[in-house]
Amino acid sequence: MKILPLRADLERYLDRHQLRKKWNKQLRLFEQNWRHPSLHTELLEPRDLQIYSFRLDRKYRAIFVLVDDGTVEIIDLTSHYQ
Repeated sequence: MKILPLRADLERYLDRHQLRKKWNKQLRLFEQNWRHPSLHTELLEPRDLQIYSFRLDRKYRAIFVLVDDGTVEIIDLTSHYQ
């Protein structure tokens, strides 16, 4: 699975919340299998928008969309409990 480069604001979010190491680990798993059980990938509501999320850790999630077959764009990094 190919992931488009993160926007600058998302890069800053990773650094500000000290998530870079966790991001790199989860990114490797995601590239191998985006439905890997430890990612806890889920389709968000409303389901017809086809917006997904996967877990960075117990507190943070990455929100993404499928751009086309095999390509993903991360649209947000967020606290799981917003």
